[in-house]
Amino acid sequence: MTCLAIFNCKGGVGKTTTALNLGAGLARRGAPVCLVDMDPQAHLTRIFDKLPRSADSSLFALYAASVPLRTLALEQPGIGSLLPAHGQLMKVDSLFGKGPSTLNRLKLGLEAYQMEMPGIVLIDCCPYVGVLSLSAIFAADVVLIPVSSDYLSLQGAQQVNHALKSLEPVLKRRVERRFILTRFDRRRRMGEDIRAKLQAVVGADLCRTVISENVAIAASPSLGKDVFAHQPGSRGAEDYLALLEELSADGLF
Repeated sequence: MTCLAIFNCKGGVGKTTTALNLGAGLARRGAPVCLVDMDPQAHLTRIFDKLPRSADSSLFALYAASVPLRTLALEQPGIGSLLPAHGQLMKVDSLFGKGPSTLNRLKLGLEAYQMEMPGIVLIDCCPYVGVLSLSAIFAADVVLIPVSSDYLSLQGAQQVNHALKSLEPVLKRRVERRFILTRFDRRRRMGEDIRAKLQAVVGADLCRTVISENVAIAASPSLGKDVFAHQPGSRGAEDYLALLEELSADGLF
């Protein structure tokens, strides 16, 4: 199993868009994909118009009743499967605490699910450090941190980097990570400035690929599509294919 968690402490940086388009790109290469929506806002689930009416049909049921993930998975044509979110996920921290049994529940659930449905798992995390995002990091082989080309997003990325380092003694391993610049505008000097500052902090963990500011990327979720289905010849589609190739070349898929 390859499991990649997509996380940043700041919203609006392209976590959901990246999960959607990496999943679609992998599926187009013939890889079975499972998208996991760990955000109570359920943006990824809403893109596919698959929001469950009841929390019992969402990932909340994994925490509330240890429901097997195979019973929650929804088939998603063109990608693979989706484990949907629900607003009740925001209560996981207060209801179930932060003990090891809670933090490892997603990891164990995905391992059991992968025994029956092997493939690549992409987790769309919520934008704060809590049980949900920690569960995703505990389950992940790699954490991908999208960083939009602005200073507040850069600060969020630095917080994530610090949090991952703090978790390493608990996990007893280095958390493999990659940072990807998103909403990158080559016409603006600030983008290059952000890239240089991020490179100085994370070094080789910064992806060579950047995701350009692109209308096709922004518009496709509103149509319930990934960028390849919406505009396969767009710069946005090219950028996500380049990211997929880079991550694959690094042995992360």
